[in-house]
Amino acid sequence: MIAYFILGLCLLIGLILLSRWFGTADPKVIANAARIALLFVGGGILIAIVAGGRFALISMIVGAVLPALLRWRAILRAIRNAQGPSAGQQSEVGSRYLRMTLEHDTGIMSGVVLEGAYRGRELSELSAEELIDLLRQCRADDPQSARLLEAWLDRTQPDLDWRAAMAGHGGYRQQEGAAGGESRMTRAEALRILGLEEGADAEAIKRAHRQLMQKLHPDRGGSSYLAARINEAKDFLLGS
Repeated sequence: MIAYFILGLCLLIGLILLSRWFGTADPKVIANAARIALLFVGGGILIAIVAGGRFALISMIVGAVLPALLRWRAILRAIRNAQGPSAGQQSEVGSRYLRMTLEHDTGIMSGVVLEGAYRGRELSELSAEELIDLLRQCRADDPQSARLLEAWLDRTQPDLDWRAAMAGHGGYRQQEGAAGGESRMTRAEALRILGLEEGADAEAIKRAHRQLMQKLHPDRGGSSYLAARINEAKDFLLGS
């Protein structure tokens, strides 16, 4: 009698701990644990059926369990698609003069200067005059950096009329080797732009692309240049 009481108490404590874990654990961790548990349970049932020679039960169980598994998979996919960007996840777009970072959970876009008179300084630290001076330098030397800086200015400095300040300065200088100064995208760069790690599958790529476009589409305060880079990164990784 005491043994049953202790066993019941242990089961109760285990259920309480399990419920707390379900309430705080990452959904991905829960999904992986569920897959492992189903694998072990299903394997045990299959072994028991085969050992007992009841092969007719296998087709019955498959017919009953398979639709439930497909529904569970659809539910997990819907949960993943409904989730927002992972906390702390970042996208990074780089050029000769600049490295831009977008915080997925806040939408904050920041940048640091990599070359020139303002090397090592954050864009947010530069005065209006310094930003215009940096833009002039980028337009003269690296069109990709200029487009990236213009996207940052439009997103973070709405009161700075940089277009009027740049009137008469001229457009981008065509550079040799690439149209408009654009460089061929690499896989590592595409992953950084979408905020993904190596091994991301097609579903993760499409989800990251969709989430970024919701923040950086021109109709939502983004820019055509950033949207184009995000689309290019998705197409590169999907092999389009």
